[in-house]
Amino acid sequence: MKAKFIVIGYGWRADFYYRIARMLPEQFEICAGVLRTAERAEEVSEKEGLFATCDLEEALAKKPDFAVLCVPRTIVKEYLVRLMELQVPVLCETPPGKDSAELNELWAEAQRLNGRVQVVEQYFLQPYYAGALEVIKKGFLGEVSEVMLSALHGYHAVSMYRKFLNIGYENCTIQGQKFISDVTATNGRKGFDYSGKVVKMDRDWAAMSFENGKTAFLDFGGEQYFSTIRTRRWNIRGVRGEINDSTVRFLNRENMPVQQDFRRMDIGINNNSEWAHKGIMFLDEEVYANPFYPARLNDDEIAVASCLCGMQEYVMTGKDFYPLKEALQDTYLSFEMERAIESGETVRTETQSWAK
Repeated sequence: MKAKFIVIGYGWRADFYYRIARMLPEQFEICAGVLRTAERAEEVSEKEGLFATCDLEEALAKKPDFAVLCVPRTIVKEYLVRLMELQVPVLCETPPGKDSAELNELWAEAQRLNGRVQVVEQYFLQPYYAGALEVIKKGFLGEVSEVMLSALHGYHAVSMYRKFLNIGYENCTIQGQKFISDVTATNGRKGFDYSGKVVKMDRDWAAMSFENGKTAFLDFGGEQYFSTIRTRRWNIRGVRGEINDSTVRFLNRENMPVQQDFRRMDIGINNNSEWAHKGIMFLDEEVYANPFYPARLNDDEIAVASCLCGMQEYVMTGKDFYPLKEALQDTYLSFEMERAIESGETVRTETQSWAK
């Protein structure tokens, strides 16, 4: 069954939904775009070839299954409350609030209005992370107690920490620090840069110690998402093994050490097939299968499309895939992590309203 939705807002992230709807028209349909002004709506309508308006009620008259919310953090709560009042299911793209107080206010409103909200935290649905989570689920590492990510920032990193470590709503102590270094610009949201210009890069370091003894470490530089000369690194440690980048080291049933890499299967390399990601193999098993193969989506598009499928199932059955409660916890911890990084002081988290 095709998912039919409206997109509120327009920009770099909203463009993912427009691209996915174009590439997977049999699964997804944007029935309306909602913009700030009539002039902007006219521009988007002409560019995307679909109905766009500055009137939310006019967009809702198209009878969407749900709304995708892609607006700045400063106004996301306002939109969420309005949509919950209208009893519209919402897939919220941005963090659901600008500070901890607003997160708690939003939870109270969601409880009062019985809001139906899921949040686009897509990284656990990207092929690599989904494959790593499956390896952990199968028990190759034993109980996982320590994670280091040098790949994601803020709430994205916290979400993966909690999933890798199987953390619920435990509190933690956070230490952090910020460093500044020079790096040559190579690539970004606006495309490749061959000028050779040198830019300042923030490098954030943080250590999170949870009440159950598990730990998470952040080492992130702002250029890492796009840079062609700054790599992404992962280390996920369990009692019987670890994942280091794409290499898994573990003990087998006879306690003999085994080393095996993830093998990514991309179709169309060195042959004349159309390029598409197929899945990830580990040992003799496929630990991740791209649900949209053979569509030509990049890893983040695959993950966002998976969020749309999860939202459609949520609307139909009530089954969560990343509910507001989880998003509030990840966002709250990311705020506290940012506070530790900016201040250099030790921060201790406290149980929030959604976790009581």
